[in-house]
Amino acid sequence: MKFRPCIDLHDGKVKQIVGETLNDAIVENFVSTHDSAYYAELFKRDELTGGHVIMLGPGNEEAALRALQAYPGGLQIGGGITADNASTYLEKGGSHVIVTSYIFRDGQLNHANLDRIAAEVGKDRLVIDLSCKQKDGKWYVVTNQWKLFSDFEVNEANIRALESCCDEFLIHAVDVEGKQSGIQESLVRDLAQWVNIPTTYAGGARSIADMERFLELSGGKLDLTIGSALDIFGGKLSYEEVVRFSREQHTS
Repeated sequence: MKFRPCIDLHDGKVKQIVGETLNDAIVENFVSTHDSAYYAELFKRDELTGGHVIMLGPGNEEAALRALQAYPGGLQIGGGITADNASTYLEKGGSHVIVTSYIFRDGQLNHANLDRIAAEVGKDRLVIDLSCKQKDGKWYVVTNQWKLFSDFEVNEANIRALESCCDEFLIHAVDVEGKQSGIQESLVRDLAQWVNIPTTYAGGARSIADMERFLELSGGKLDLTIGSALDIFGGKLSYEEVVRFSREQHTS
């Protein structure tokens, strides 16, 4: 397990938002006075790899590019990525592109778009976002700012089918994302049993105890993103302690 940092952009600013509120009255947990490059340089200093920059809506392209250029090869980029613009973000410093809505259209997996972007950037530079919510005891990918349920169930068979198409998965537990209410334990447990490629879980982690529980449930098989809870994003959890805990997992 390693800690994967994140930079969420909204209206060109680094923010932490409760994701489910993007289409409604937006709940902002934090709006930074620092720009995206500041955080990219921080993550570069601490040699944190595999983090992601997410553009939450339009007007974030310039800020995203500043982050990628501050830490070339150190950050993945998502939000509005298509086969037409993906290569540009890679050329500007992104290590991978992250896709959700482009490959999930009208509530279904669009195989043509998946094939097109995989052909454009290559499997080894593609991350598929399977951010999901629970319905009737099962996990389903949600799109359109996490408001629209797709018919794509996140289960072992479907994950196995997608693993041949991408390098990594990014999975937000939408029900707890941005709420600092603890990790979605059942999802973490399921994912650890299902995935065979690098997979990052995001949602709810708020303490070192949560990180320890995550490590226990995942057996070290999954990586973890923490956002709103970190002190660098207005929370109470020490970023430095999180980085230290992550490093200890690789030196012990």
